[in-house]
Amino acid sequence: MMTQVGFLPDETSSFVGRRAELARLDTALATRRMTTLIGPGGVGKTRLAVRAARAAADRYPDGAWWADLSPLYDDALLLPTVSDAVGLADHTLRMPVEALCEWLSDKRLLLVLDSAEHLRGPCSHLLAELITTSPGLTVLVTSRQPLDTRGEHVVRIQPLPVDGAPDALRLFEDRLRAADPNADLEAPGDRAAAADICRRLEGIPLAIELAAAGIGRHTVAQLATRIGTRFDAPVDAEDLTASRLDLLADDSLWPRRHRTLRTTIGWSHELCTPLERLLWARLTVLRTDFDEATAREVCTGGPLTPDAVDRALQGLVAQSVVQWDGTRYRMLDTLREYGRMWLTELGEERAAADRHARSFLGLARRAHDGWTGPDQISWYHRISDTHLDLCAALDHLLAHDVTAAQEMAGLVGFFWACCGHLSEARGYAQRALGAGPVEGAHLTRLQWVLGVAALLQGDFATAEKYGALCTATALYDRDDDGMLGATYLSGLTQLMTGEPAAALEAAERVLRMTEPGRAEGEPGSSGEGMSGEPGASGDSGEPRPYGGSGEAGEPELSGGPGEPGASGEPGGPGESAHRLRCRLITVFALTALGRLTESLPAATALRRSCERGGEYWTRSYADYQLALIALLQGRPEDSAAHARDMLAGKHRLRDSFGIALGLDILAAAIAAQGAGAQAARVYGTGHAYWRMVGHPQRGTPELGAVRENCELQARAAVGDEAYQRAFERGQADNAEVGLAAALQSGLQP
Repeated sequence: MMTQVGFLPDETSSFVGRRAELARLDTALATRRMTTLIGPGGVGKTRLAVRAARAAADRYPDGAWWADLSPLYDDALLLPTVSDAVGLADHTLRMPVEALCEWLSDKRLLLVLDSAEHLRGPCSHLLAELITTSPGLTVLVTSRQPLDTRGEHVVRIQPLPVDGAPDALRLFEDRLRAADPNADLEAPGDRAAAADICRRLEGIPLAIELAAAGIGRHTVAQLATRIGTRFDAPVDAEDLTASRLDLLADDSLWPRRHRTLRTTIGWSHELCTPLERLLWARLTVLRTDFDEATAREVCTGGPLTPDAVDRALQGLVAQSVVQWDGTRYRMLDTLREYGRMWLTELGEERAAADRHARSFLGLARRAHDGWTGPDQISWYHRISDTHLDLCAALDHLLAHDVTAAQEMAGLVGFFWACCGHLSEARGYAQRALGAGPVEGAHLTRLQWVLGVAALLQGDFATAEKYGALCTATALYDRDDDGMLGATYLSGLTQLMTGEPAAALEAAERVLRMTEPGRAEGEPGSSGEGMSGEPGASGDSGEPRPYGGSGEAGEPELSGGPGEPGASGEPGGPGESAHRLRCRLITVFALTALGRLTESLPAATALRRSCERGGEYWTRSYADYQLALIALLQGRPEDSAAHARDMLAGKHRLRDSFGIALGLDILAAAIAAQGAGAQAARVYGTGHAYWRMVGHPQRGTPELGAVRENCELQARAAVGDEAYQRAFERGQADNAEVGLAAALQSGLQP
């Protein structure tokens, strides 16, 4: 369990010098609400901001949080990116800025926005609102220019000193040894040549790092000669390369004679082989960190075969154009700018965007297919971590391949709903539906995504509407998974609105209708009895990735709960996710109806099915139901154990909504055992998670009595004053810290 408060990027190489700048930044962060660290590209703003934020992090009880803005090509995803950075997964229909302001209003934290120069106006407006409404917020921004926000304190960063100070030379040596541990500057003349290189490069850290990376192909003396020749040559004002590279030298901050970084990047580009240069350009279409497989998918074509991509990628790492942290690759935004310029010059922008979109559509398909397998969590995280690339791919497909966009929006919708990207899930699904005709499974999924997003945002009327539409489409197409998903959506809507009997009846009927192995033409193949029933339609509260009709495996609830087979062995590991979630509706409904002797074996069997197939999302909710059933049956120790199982699963899936539900049940189980203060603290942590998703406590109606009883028992055990202190402590804890404490088994005095 991670208990670190906040998130800052790891430092993967040595940090050199900058003592005076760090002292200035430390003072600024202690005395100013907003500080902007400015300087040209490559001067080291990001590294300095990471080091300063890490040094100051302990002063902020709610942590230091980092948002990288460099991948954002416009401001459309600015708010979601900042919200993600501070742990907000808003599930409401509010304006995103309103939700973010409320989330930060009582927090004391440090927010770092890195690389904001291309979004100066939107960032300025956003920060003005956040600083006004969040008195405990401190902001550090890195940018090539000030944001011109009221109250902004500007700190200018100079290159490393090169005369009378060893920092630039030390950086050169460190990077030289990082590339080759046996390298040194002990040969005659090497140290003087290295010092000359640093002077020529004016102490700009990125330029020095790129030069040090070139030692593998030159000696230090040869490198110094080549750089000297290049820098002494006059610059042709009409030269296309030079004029385009002026973009990298901000003339408002530096005189035009400071062409150092521009020239160094161009020189590094010349040192690359032709295929390395081509890969450099093509990689710039990626918005997030990437692996070798993604690089091959996005960049292969023409002379760049898959093997050539691998070789060229290692060449770019050796030249420090691409960074490798041991698991993923990334490119600095300054170098990305240069590569993007050459991508345009090559006339490959559209082709690169096409390959990028195809790659991430393929990722969405593979994640969809792998949802019920043992790699479910890794697929879930992959979709979450590539959010910006998926959005870019969808934007491109909506403009150039509507059918592919409609497929992709349906496939990623479930993941986005679970990750908290409800606005994106709903927005892209609506755009996809409005982009052109759509039918079959793509239509069912899009309707399902809209219904799920609406349900999780508390918009039950819209959820019911799209549940009905989803049902009608699935019936017309004779799509078993569509009917199962629709029944999950409408059933969950009915459960949330106090109609468990209707949810149970529809779920039992559809499970019988769609039983694997049913012969063609048997009852159910045309949707027996469903068409006129409200709520018999709808898809899971999550986008409908899943399963295919006619999958093998025996259904656990083939006779319906309470009938023969209700507590038999579950379906096999191949059971579709839609079927598992439809079975979950029967468990929820039986519990809500008080039929605990039936819901217990049904929940146990469902959990076994999920565990056997590697499915965590539904399994966690089966654990939740087992915790609730045990609590209602007077077995609080068992209830607490099941609740902790649920919380562990939901934490692995980063499902804040599920964690909030689980903490409420755990608190009730602890209170029932007489540990009032511990229950109050867990209950307070649950409230912190409810705030994270933007809702007051949610869930099915019967939970109201459970929560009320929890508070009464806890107060009775320790008294009102002790209860309130513990509750407020839980609310004030960082969410991760509070969850880690809740997961510790055993009662605490």
